[in-house]
Amino acid sequence: MKKLLVVALMVVVVSALIVSGCKKGPKEEIRIGVPAPLTGMYAGFGEGGVFGMQAAVDDINEEGGVYVEEFDSKLLVKLVVVNTESDPLKAGSLAESLIVNDKVHLLAYGDQPPPMNAGISTVADRYKVPFVPCTGPMEPWLGMRSEVEGNWQYTWAAGLFALGAPSPPGDFRHGKPGYTIGDTWVGMLHQYGDQTNKKVAFFAADDPDGVGWYAANPAVLKAEGYDVCGVDRKVGLAPLETTDFSSIINEWKNYGCEILWGNAPAPFVGTLLRQCATLGFQPKMITIGRAPLFYEDVNAWGGDVPLGVGVEIWWDPSFGDSPGIGDTTPQSLAERWTEKTGKQLNRNIGPGYSIIQVIIDAVERAGSLDGEKLNAALAETDVMTVRHRVKFNDQHFSRGPIVFGQWQKTENPWIWECPVVFSKHDFIEATADPLFPIPYE
Repeated sequence: MKKLLVVALMVVVVSALIVSGCKKGPKEEIRIGVPAPLTGMYAGFGEGGVFGMQAAVDDINEEGGVYVEEFDSKLLVKLVVVNTESDPLKAGSLAESLIVNDKVHLLAYGDQPPPMNAGISTVADRYKVPFVPCTGPMEPWLGMRSEVEGNWQYTWAAGLFALGAPSPPGDFRHGKPGYTIGDTWVGMLHQYGDQTNKKVAFFAADDPDGVGWYAANPAVLKAEGYDVCGVDRKVGLAPLETTDFSSIINEWKNYGCEILWGNAPAPFVGTLLRQCATLGFQPKMITIGRAPLFYEDVNAWGGDVPLGVGVEIWWDPSFGDSPGIGDTTPQSLAERWTEKTGKQLNRNIGPGYSIIQVIIDAVERAGSLDGEKLNAALAETDVMTVRHRVKFNDQHFSRGPIVFGQWQKTENPWIWECPVVFSKHDFIEATADPLFPIPYE
């Protein structure tokens, strides 16, 4: 009986060794937690961002993964994606779950408005797990960061751009145009400003992103010789839940405004522009941040409301000197999106893809998946991506190039496209002519 028991135990041990020996590939993988707004008002950011991140992961995994020195092996990359439902309060708790339960080595996401990242950054610091997002404009993000003890030392904002603050001396972007909303929007404005009365209506939602824009941009306009309606009384700065803009619009009309600038989420702007049409307010130029970034959002406004609406563009297939992984280029990445989704371009695929490139570069240089070593490697980042060069400053921010786009009708099934109509960069070309004045029917 004892001999039979010994034999049985030997069979179990040998079988286990055989099964273990048959396992292929590395024992570890690089797990990246992705708290993304897949539903809710920022779903446009979510769909494109996750697509771009997964595209980069697929590209690097096709090459066998990322070499990590401490494992002396290439490791495959895996995304663990959860839906924040566009709720900043859920984002932080989901990030914590990704760290505690899913054992992710890093947190990451493409572009989304700054408030969506605050809770994630707090969790990243608590657990010393690096978080690499695009955080939207620099000033609102740094304003939030400065109010937090420790300044979110484990968050590295790989863009997008500054509203008006110039790049400081020593930064490779110092003295170069096309890295702020101010010089890009104003550059476009100056193309046609003399054909208007230079009276501007400015609006923003009163969330942190909008407040930052309202604080910065009217001053930029005034410095350029434009007359902004009612800034001292904060005309146009409205609660996020506002549904009746008639009093604001009538004040703009009475002031004779011929230019409209602003920043708010897409539903807010859709309501505002529809009421502008109803009340007969027809600006010659419209430039809006955030709301008109994605096709699904502007298409939901209905009719010809999107026609001629301008917006900053922080990624486009026309970006040059912006390599992907392997043979991927900005153009081929955009084509991959259209082929797989059948949809009009979602610009967040570029930031999403770029974030993974930044992480891969840091992992390779760190030679480890340890959070503190990865964080130290991220501080030394200087890498070319599909969004051009990423190099963090001492505030953990890397501003990227921006150009100006404008929504125009197309013969394609999706009706609306937003081509680049103005660029200050020699590596990004305009792909269409601007519409001025907006051709209202």
